[in-house]
Amino acid sequence: MRMQGKSFIAVGILICCPLLGAAQSADVPPPIPREFRAAWVATVANIDWPTSRYLSSPQQQAEAIQILEVARQLKLNALFVQFRPACDALYASSQEPWSEYLTGLMGRAPYPYYDPLEFWIDEGHKRGIEIHAWLNPYRARHSTGSSPIAPNHVSVTHPHIVRTYDVYKWLDPGEPDTPDYTLAAVADIVGRYDVDGIVFDDYFYPYPVSGVPFPDGTSYQSYQNNGGTLSLGDWRRDNVNRFVQRCYAAIRALKSDVKFGIAPFGIWRPNNPPGVQGLDAYASIYADSKKWLQNGWIDYFSPQLYWKISAPNQSYPALLSWWVAQNTQGRHIWPSNFASKVDGTSSSWPVQEILDQIQITRDTAGATGNVHYSIKPFKYDRLGIRTTLAAGMYSYPTLPPATPWLDATPPPAPVVRFTEESANIVFHIAPNRGEQPTRFAIYTRYGDAWQHEVISSQVREFQRPKTSGGQALHTVLVSSVDRSGNEGPKARAAFRGGWDG
Repeated sequence: MRMQGKSFIAVGILICCPLLGAAQSADVPPPIPREFRAAWVATVANIDWPTSRYLSSPQQQAEAIQILEVARQLKLNALFVQFRPACDALYASSQEPWSEYLTGLMGRAPYPYYDPLEFWIDEGHKRGIEIHAWLNPYRARHSTGSSPIAPNHVSVTHPHIVRTYDVYKWLDPGEPDTPDYTLAAVADIVGRYDVDGIVFDDYFYPYPVSGVPFPDGTSYQSYQNNGGTLSLGDWRRDNVNRFVQRCYAAIRALKSDVKFGIAPFGIWRPNNPPGVQGLDAYASIYADSKKWLQNGWIDYFSPQLYWKISAPNQSYPALLSWWVAQNTQGRHIWPSNFASKVDGTSSSWPVQEILDQIQITRDTAGATGNVHYSIKPFKYDRLGIRTTLAAGMYSYPTLPPATPWLDATPPPAPVVRFTEESANIVFHIAPNRGEQPTRFAIYTRYGDAWQHEVISSQVREFQRPKTSGGQALHTVLVSSVDRSGNEGPKARAAFRGGWDG
């Protein structure tokens, strides 16, 4: 981001979703709405989590739970958590040192010991929330880094691929060992952890400092000496393109259902679409993001559209429509929105700006969700943004859109049994044989109205009152949903004067 800076828990509340409405059929419920709802959780410079590099492990865990509970209240279905901000690790890595943003000293493990990535995944999945590991592929040292460099940091172990640029250290994408080094970190996370996705933001080559060239002359000269004929700019873009393609292939080979996403700078090139002005990411940070999208090297794209709807040269709806039009491979388009501008300062955006951007996304065919940068305004309910969303646009649960190019086979229906109490029916769920679900979708009919709920697949029991609002409980359906968003057939229990299973 280019910014300064054993108890199982159900997801969502049983609610009559406005998109479901009344029953359209006595037997068939309307489908649960599909919408990706996510937020970024930044660890660099302790922006979002942990709020200090000097917290104890229990304090860190309590803060993580607080964020997850905020996400649950908003019925978000994913979080993008930054676990590799600068060639360091907020997880147990044999390749890179523990992050100083976690423990105050690069290389120092959390105490009492725990693995933050494992913790976030476990607690997120209990709540039916996907955890995508946000990694910075090339940044090696942030300007806020103050700890001594650890002996196993890349600047010590692989100094030939590290460059100093302005107040940062950076991996040189033109060094042949750089993609291998970064891909090893990606493969380690995908191979050892139950992550739902890997996501990069907009940092590839660094944003340029006026009058200061990126110091990759040695690697470019080596490329030319070996017969390379591309111009400097084309060579830099080719370095990034080949890395993105390799990363997608590596993830597919390891775990075919782990999604790979990128959140590029929101403008590919000025005048795309006509009238748009701003930084030329293609020529300045050598990110040919349109190429990645159109070659299908990602599963989802989250362009950072950090401008107001009314911005004269960076119109949110114009840019969103342009990106959707480039999506020739039919990948997911989930724009990132600048929720952190809702901060209560003199330059703050009103909450309505974010609400209107969500609505524009919903109204744009081909865009199926939003990713908010960052979780902080929701955590602190700045200007009432969390309360407003929870009572309105995010008042009902959704399922993430399916990703059929990764997996198009739905899981089998779960096994559902029930026990009857005086006022309630208690339902007990167990996954069937075959592919295991990540969520259960529950459809409940009272009278002629359907309600729905989405819960974690770790939740194995729920109950419904026999009557609600003067209407008798008629039907309960339960389906399994897999990691790729495929919903399987529904297991049915009908009320006909008594529960007969």
